[in-house]
Amino acid sequence: MPEPIRVLIVDDHAVVREGLRTFLGLQEGLVVVGEAADGEEALQQVEGLAPDVVLMDLVMPRLDGVGAMQALRARGASARVIVLTSFADDERILPAIQAGAAGYLLKNVAPAELARAVHAAHAGEALLDPSVAARLVAAVVGGAADPRPPEHTLADALTPREREVLALLARGLANKRIARELGVSEKTVKAHVGHLLAKLGVADRTQAALYAVRTGLAEDAAAPRS
Repeated sequence: MPEPIRVLIVDDHAVVREGLRTFLGLQEGLVVVGEAADGEEALQQVEGLAPDVVLMDLVMPRLDGVGAMQALRARGASARVIVLTSFADDERILPAIQAGAAGYLLKNVAPAELARAVHAAHAGEALLDPSVAARLVAAVVGGAADPRPPEHTLADALTPREREVLALLARGLANKRIARELGVSEKTVKAHVGHLLAKLGVADRTQAALYAVRTGLAEDAAAPRS
């Protein structure tokens, strides 16, 4: 039996932490290993508890969520961070994604979806709230993120199959769905994802999706197959 996914809850509201702890504690395959009330405490807890996944609020005293994620990345922490917040404005979404968030969910998320996001993050995938995904794509297309890469981009190093996988990944599809779309095994898709992340020099699927949108590769995604 696999080891349970170790989860750290970071939120400055005790009621929120208690609710999350109670719910996640009932989910098979998950275990809450600790809590933190701000970003500074989160850094200490990650170092001491080595969680697999961190549920991170954005607006907190001392050190906010984005600052904490930046610090974790600088320290080389392996924990995957899912933003769990009440805010869905561009001023918060883009910095959070750029800081390395593996997911961005709103606090009105359905409990089952939150549990699925934790499992997805641990598996190297990313989940965005639908409203957040729409705003993110609009912001990137509108030029709010990094400028469009030059004509000869890192994407030139991708194989045709890797380009297909990247395009479908940019649509927010999980590996299992991508495998169905392309008629290959899920293991093969995971291998392609690993290769394209390395070639693009990005840390995770969310960053790869942003790259695909900026460069127009997302438009290569074919319509879903029946």
